[in-house]
Amino acid sequence: MTDMEQSYHYGVIRRAIDLIDEGGQSMTLDELSANMGMSPAHFQRLFSKWAGVSPKKLQQYLTLGHAKALLSERFTTLETAQSVGLSGTGRLHDLFQRWEAMSPGEYARGGEGLEIFWGWCESPFGEALVMATPKGICGIAFASETGAEPAMADMLARWPKATFIEDPMTIRPLALSVFGGPEALSETPLYLMGSALQIKVWEALVSIPEGQVSTYSEIADNIGRPKAVRAVASAIGRNPISWVIPCHRALRKTGGLGGYHWGLPVKRAMLAYESARTERFTQ
Repeated sequence: MTDMEQSYHYGVIRRAIDLIDEGGQSMTLDELSANMGMSPAHFQRLFSKWAGVSPKKLQQYLTLGHAKALLSERFTTLETAQSVGLSGTGRLHDLFQRWEAMSPGEYARGGEGLEIFWGWCESPFGEALVMATPKGICGIAFASETGAEPAMADMLARWPKATFIEDPMTIRPLALSVFGGPEALSETPLYLMGSALQIKVWEALVSIPEGQVSTYSEIADNIGRPKAVRAVASAIGRNPISWVIPCHRALRKTGGLGGYHWGLPVKRAMLAYESARTERFTQ
């Protein structure tokens, strides 16, 4: 599947998410496809290519009930995962076993003296902005909900004194490693740029296995800051490398999705995409 096909399929999913939010699981295949101007057969084919499951199954994955089911039935604690050496996001983790964090001094200087290369690419979740230093990927933003200009402004403001260089040729193989493609690198390092607390939280997020979720409070417990749930939630929201550092896997204790920096429809789609992929791989 090409990058453009992935992005187009996400556009279909995105519109379906809006319809599902309005009509819930009661909407039939005929109703969903008619609302998007497609035949039921064509709509079902597009869904299957993106998620590998039927539209009805994906509808179930996109509901609040599915988030609650993940917590009650498929939730694995971070302590358990780490005690057995399980740290990763399934297929992606093999690519991201190495990361480096900037020093507190570098972080405090706002990226001064740092060159950051950037480029736009297509992803399974719409248009994505990927940024990297010579040490690795440092930022990924999604523009389907916010728009391209706000997404760019958001990322630029994180490292206000850095030098930003548009370089899609440098970014392309890194993006393919994240989102899949024939030119993917065998190993793609990450460069984490945040405070000490933020980096601890982001490392904990990477320990949540694909297809499973955690809660803000458990992540706070895991990093030794049980009373800092609000600060942990803020750090999750400030994760600069979305999707790779899976902040979308953090939910409220109630099973509610909580927030998502790039829009809740994107978070729903990511959880549904991973659930569908995990189900395919375990069948």
